[in-house]
Parts: sequence; C-alpha cells; structure tokens
Amino acid sequence: MTPEDIAKLPYRKNVGVMLVNAENDVFVGQRMDSEVPAWQMPQGGIDKGEAAQTAALRELEEETGVSPDLVTVVAETDGWISYDLPHDIVPKIWKGRYRGQEQKWFLLRFHGADDQINIKVDHQEFSEWRWLPFSELVENIVPFKRSVYEQVVSEFADKI
Repeated sequence: MTPEDIAKLPYRKNVGVMLVNAENDVFVGQRMDSEVPAWQMPQGGIDKGEAAQTAALRELEEETGVSPDLVTVVAETDGWISYDLPHDIVPKIWKGRYRGQEQKWFLLRFHGADDQINIKVDHQEFSEWRWLPFSELVENIVPFKRSVYEQVVSEFADKI
C-alpha cells in the first residue's frame, strides 16, 4: 500500500483503559505479538451498537480477567484521540482496512487484589503484566502510540 492509499483509509473506533491501583500505578501488559518491548494499557474495538464505556469494561475483562464489579469508572477523555499505524503495519492488521485507531479512553480505579488479574484468557494478548508508576507510563510505551498516551496522561493527571 502506498502512503496515499493509507491516507484514504478510515480510523477504527476503539476504547482504551487506564486501570490504576490504590498506589496510583497503572496496569500495563507486554503484547504477545511483539518481539520487542511493547507495553500498553488494555484496549480494543467497539462492537456494533455498543456504548464506549460498555466496550471498555468488556475489553478490560477480556484482556485481564478484571470484572466490572472490581472497578470504578472515574473519568473518560473529552473527545476521541486518533493515531496512525506505521505504514508497514497497515496491510498486516485488520486486513488493511484502517489507517489507525480513534480511541475513547477511560480511567478506572481498581479495587481488587493482584491475584484477581488473569491475563491467561481465551484470546490472550499479553505475555506478562505489571504496575507501572504513572510518571513512567509514556516512556515505556511502543513509540507510535506515545502521543496518544501523552494526551491520555494529560487529561487524567488531575484525577489520579
């Protein structure tokens, strides 16, 4: 695909979750499909007719085993935040139908215990997980998503 072809593609609607614990550390998982460090917060697509917050809670449970009763929704981003995939990845992901994603992010407070987190789920996305200090989040994220994470951190900083 040429850069011009990619520029014509739409963004995929998506949600993201910043899950914070009692110490205000942030959950991050290492992507299974990456051979290099690729930490990220839980995220995923929105099903047809599904509300963004419902999708965020569903994706969190699907990727981490954390059920909605273990969290409180604290905030959501004011608008949608988009990012473009690196051009070499576009044809390989989502059958080349999207140039990147447009995301609505939610800040969730985790009230459970670490042993209630289970990344070994049916469609496992993370090979490992950890709590990362809020101040170290952006620098540990895969480079092409850092601008999104900077915006999310900026919007949620006063709510943590």
